Amino acid sequence: MSSFHTHKETLLHAAEDVEVLLQKARSMPGISRTMRDDWGKTCHHIHRQVSEDMVRVAVVGSIKSGKSTFINAFLKGDYLKRGAGVVTSIVTRVRKGDGLKATLYFKSWDEINADIAHAMVLLPGMTAELETAQFDIRDAECRTALQEALNGLNPESLVCNNGTRNENCVLMASFLKGFETVQDIVSTETVVQQFEDDAFARHRDFVGDDALAVYLKDIALEINADSLEDNLEIADCQGSDSPNPLHLAMIQDYLLMTHLIIYVISSRTGLRRADIRFLSMIKKMGLLGQILFVINSDFSEHDSLEGLQTIVDRTREEISLIKPSPRIYTVSSLYNLFMELKSTLSEKDHMRLLQWQEERELTAFSDEETTRLMAGFEAILSHERYTLLLMNPIERLHVVLSGVEHWIDLNLNMLNRNTASASEMVGKIQSHQGKLLQLKNMMKSTLDGALQKIKQELRSDVDRFFDVRYGNTVTSVINFVHQHGVDVERYQNASGITSFTQTLYLVFQDFKHGIDTFLTESIMPEVIRFVREEELKLSETLRAVAVPYDDLLQDALTEYGASMSRLGFSPVQAQRDALRIPEIDVIKTQSCLKLPPAGVTLRYSARIKSEAVMKLGCYTVMTFIKRLLKKSMQHQAEDQAHALKDGIERMKRETGKSLQSHFKDYQENIKFQYMLKLADAAFQSLFDCLLDRFHAYAADISQIVEWADSHQSDKMQISKTLNSLRQQFRAIAERIQDIREQMALR
Repeated sequence: MSSFHTHKETLLHAAEDVEVLLQKARSMPGISRTMRDDWGKTCHHIHRQVSEDMVRVAVVGSIKSGKSTFINAFLKGDYLKRGAGVVTSIVTRVRKGDGLKATLYFKSWDEINADIAHAMVLLPGMTAELETAQFDIRDAECRTALQEALNGLNPESLVCNNGTRNENCVLMASFLKGFETVQDIVSTETVVQQFEDDAFARHRDFVGDDALAVYLKDIALEINADSLEDNLEIADCQGSDSPNPLHLAMIQDYLLMTHLIIYVISSRTGLRRADIRFLSMIKKMGLLGQILFVINSDFSEHDSLEGLQTIVDRTREEISLIKPSPRIYTVSSLYNLFMELKSTLSEKDHMRLLQWQEERELTAFSDEETTRLMAGFEAILSHERYTLLLMNPIERLHVVLSGVEHWIDLNLNMLNRNTASASEMVGKIQSHQGKLLQLKNMMKSTLDGALQKIKQELRSDVDRFFDVRYGNTVTSVINFVHQHGVDVERYQNASGITSFTQTLYLVFQDFKHGIDTFLTESIMPEVIRFVREEELKLSETLRAVAVPYDDLLQDALTEYGASMSRLGFSPVQAQRDALRIPEIDVIKTQSCLKLPPAGVTLRYSARIKSEAVMKLGCYTVMTFIKRLLKKSMQHQAEDQAHALKDGIERMKRETGKSLQSHFKDYQENIKFQYMLKLADAAFQSLFDCLLDRFHAYAADISQIVEWADSHQSDKMQISKTLNSLRQQFRAIAERIQDIREQMALR
């Protein structure tokens, strides 16, 4: 990535130098009134865009696959907590900094209470009041009531139908356990806490402890590592096999912003079912084209290189079923990390390193693969992503420099003429510029029409995709809810009202887990795929509109240049390079646009529980009466089964209504808060690029004649200064041209 860093620094310095020279030109009497303000604004925008646009790399994989160790080895230091907890859905973002700094963002009390209220829906032992938004963890009585309710759960309630721990119970227990530690930190607003330099390692206390991690909503690390470029962010994502499907939703939100995915697979386990499920989800999202696979080998698990290669070959075959011709690299992240930390290793780790170094075949293979991985990593980012990041700013600065040189030429020519000749020349120049202005106005009007047309198409596409009658998305969700089977017999072992409410809670937890999983793994990837297709449609429309108008503009500028040459001016530098507008990803970043998060919160009032319990009471009374009349003998389990079925049906009805309402709101958010705003930003970006070329040859020189006529004695000094500026601007233009040629060769 050194070439990118060099080009970026050259571009930033060039933009700064142009701004300085423009300021110098503005200080010249008379001349300053003929200079466009747009040039300085463009230079400032270029500097901000190149400095702020971030290339994001997501490191994903199952829990314990070695993601954090891989990143630490990449950073050449033990910065991230290895083996962090699995409750939190935090994505740890790492960027380059001047030193070591960890920035922790804590949830507000309202966000914490909302998380708890959501987790304890239908929780037995909680009063109706506490099951509503009135729950406040800061209240000792609330905490006591919640702890007693959790203590009262039977073991079955702590395990979901898929065999994993009930994440809601773990979440609530973690909040209670960590309260005493964070109560003086958390506030009614988001609190930001930073640990710098020697205190940097303290961030691990929060990330590595589930009881504290649940109070965090974001964490960002700044590290002064040579392997990090200023525009690179690398993120350690939660395990793809997290038991909580909402964690996968958090990862999805981050993956939408990434430009490269590194998928880490442990050589101990190979590709697991969770990996296949997660990769299938990524494929549905349309992101498999930007993925690298790293098989993280544990030397302690392999007797020979041949044994490791067998696992690699098998894993390659399995991945190829999802991603043909995958780019796979086999490295030992822990070995690479230990090699970087040799002088600071503990005695135990030092002995492990010495033992591994004896495995010369394995270490040599890992070293070769590490070199190959870094080359592939750099090729993807430098040659592909970074090129896209720089090309548009380079072209815009090139246009500015061409315009500035033309402006200097006009002013020098006017200064060297007598008043009559200069006035006549201004009239001719303005006549030619008027033709450009007419084209500009026509272009603006046509672009506005094209924008309205594509916005109408985007509206229709979004409405059609989410339409219950014609679309598949919402319909498939509703069908899944109504067809979702619940094995009532599995929950019929309990007896009594208390056990019944626990059974109802367990049924609901399994029911909701199934819905969340379906939404995360099946529905949201389809939504994301649809949005990406709409973005591509917008991008293609943008380019289809840009090409003919760029051709018209090129022809107009060529005619203008020829006219200027006939008038005795130096040849105008032709802008024959194709118009380059920013990529959609860049436009999204500049406009701060993100796809709205799709997390669905299924909230239920205590009414469902009270109605189910009431139904149980009714069935029990009816059974008692039937027994007295000796018409029928019913077992208590049958009463519970009837009440449970009624409760499940009510859950399904409420869930269907909740999801329909959610997707209606989500549809409107995607439409108005994302797609239409993105269309506005994209067309404005196109118009700005076209304006750059207009502005380059639309200098107002009418007032220079009047000034020159009354300042004859200053004309020589002004001419000298303008000639000096021209040489300096040309030197900058040569630097920019060198970058353009080097990047064109890639």
